[in-house]
Amino acid sequence: MTNRILLPESELPTHWYNAVADLPSPPAPPMGPDGQPVGLDALSAIFPPGLIEQEVSGERWIEIPEEVRDMLRIWRPTPLVRAHRLEQALGTPAKIFYKNESVSPAGSHKPNTSVAQAYFNKIAGINRLATETGAGQWGCSLALAGQFLEMEVRVYMVKVSYGQKPYRRSLMQTWGAEVYASPTDMTESGRKVLAEDPESPGSLGIAISEAVEEAIHRKDTNYALGSVLNHVCLHQTVIGEEAKKQMAIAGEYPDVVIGCCGGGSNFAGIAFPYYADKAAGKEVRLIGAEPSSCPSLTQGVYTYDYGDATGLTPMMKMYTLGHDFVPPGIHAGGLRYHGQSPLVSQLVHEGLVEAVAIPQLETFEAGLLFARTEAIVPAPESTHAIAATIREAQQCKETGEAKTLLFCLSGHGHFDMMAYERYLVGDLEDFEYPSNAIAQSLERLPKIA
Repeated sequence: MTNRILLPESELPTHWYNAVADLPSPPAPPMGPDGQPVGLDALSAIFPPGLIEQEVSGERWIEIPEEVRDMLRIWRPTPLVRAHRLEQALGTPAKIFYKNESVSPAGSHKPNTSVAQAYFNKIAGINRLATETGAGQWGCSLALAGQFLEMEVRVYMVKVSYGQKPYRRSLMQTWGAEVYASPTDMTESGRKVLAEDPESPGSLGIAISEAVEEAIHRKDTNYALGSVLNHVCLHQTVIGEEAKKQMAIAGEYPDVVIGCCGGGSNFAGIAFPYYADKAAGKEVRLIGAEPSSCPSLTQGVYTYDYGDATGLTPMMKMYTLGHDFVPPGIHAGGLRYHGQSPLVSQLVHEGLVEAVAIPQLETFEAGLLFARTEAIVPAPESTHAIAATIREAQQCKETGEAKTLLFCLSGHGHFDMMAYERYLVGDLEDFEYPSNAIAQSLERLPKIA
């Protein structure tokens, strides 16, 4: 039985796939507070020209610069693995494959975009980046890219994760980044939040506000984002492109493709290349798995909203719980975001992508089973994709269908053992966010004329 399917470095993708080219209708433009589409000049305050071009491009294929491919070759292509032991433990006729993105230096899929974003900033003459991070995977990845390209990096880390995941913070600092628990008293955005709630646990929306504010007010600094935006989803498609080659080697094609979904980059990375097939008429289901405590795709509304908590960013049309929504401090910190990628949101709205919300305890149960069968301790974010895959595999067991399932293992959980310890001693609990609290947050959505 083949366990791991590897590609040589020569098979590293040469182009990123842009799902915009195959959307059923053009994406909705970003809007300013006046309800008018935002011009490219507004984006140039915080992004370099190369990334802005990618953000608005409708081209199907965008070439990956050779300098970026040289950095990606440090860990790419990543393995595709057949989860034989998990299949046996579940007693399912389904075939389960996973793309192992935990083998990157930062332990997750995030460097696929951090090195690209740092590169395009560097060639534009920018040597300093500000960003946010939830669980710390993105902060670590941008810190790594900063080391590669000799750039300064400042990270605003969501306060609850800053306390829960101290070793991710240490890894960022090891790679030379400054790390602060957000909300801070260093920015107007942070001070405003602290004035209203001195004990605020923080959120990705708040941390984004702080990082964007710094980039706006410092000419030597640009902003880098780890998910959500089109160019970030674009960079992650190397995952699915490699997976398609590896699945072909295995003589298989997935019936179902699954990724965890917070801002959308991991899901887009594994699923968008398969969406290209779906748009061409191929039968394949694409499922985004999100936490039930932050259910933007399954309980949010599809409308224009700010990407940050205080309204510094342009408004994007997406599934959202409201920009000032503060989710509970679940351990899947990378999924604690009030909105979703506009591209992922559009595909869900069009009925081309499915979404499921999974409770925290079910995800950790899935993560423990995966660790005990496949020997990798997954990140709490990844456990959502594993749990959704297990649901599909169990359905196959009931129906007798031998479907082929593919999911993305977005990262390892070596820095998340505190979360596993709490699960093992029974200290974790499910948190279904009250529908009335979500409704109150949605009432404060910006009004577009």
